[in-house]
Amino acid sequence: KRLMGIDYGYKRVGIALTDPLRIAAQGLTVLQNDSKLLSEIAKLCLEKDVEKVIVGLPNSLKGGASAQTAKVDNFIVDLKARLPVPVLAWDERYSTKIVERTLIAADVSRAKRKLVVDKLAAAFILQDYLEHERKT
Repeated sequence: KRLMGIDYGYKRVGIALTDPLRIAAQGLTVLQNDSKLLSEIAKLCLEKDVEKVIVGLPNSLKGGASAQTAKVDNFIVDLKARLPVPVLAWDERYSTKIVERTLIAADVSRAKRKLVVDKLAAAFILQDYLEHERKT
């Protein structure tokens, strides 16, 4: 069984999966945030044998709610109603910024960064969760 990581955004939603042994997270795809989003995630969960979904929660720098937090909370409520597996929120304060800076440092063009940043941010969130899970 795998874990799925989600980086929720206004336009695009990054999706990542662990390997079956839960050693590493890898970016899978980027979905458009539209009316088909929940059904596409549900389909991926079934196809990829997902046991749990981890959704990045964009807290503020001080750890409290941010402007985006309420939207992600609503998405999590909708996802929980749609999926037959547990859905957890996970602090993702710096995930997208860290991934963007890493891609810039690797000299990846702006156009290519736009295509991969969301799924890599989802992988970053999921990898952070995996490391926490190993420690506890």
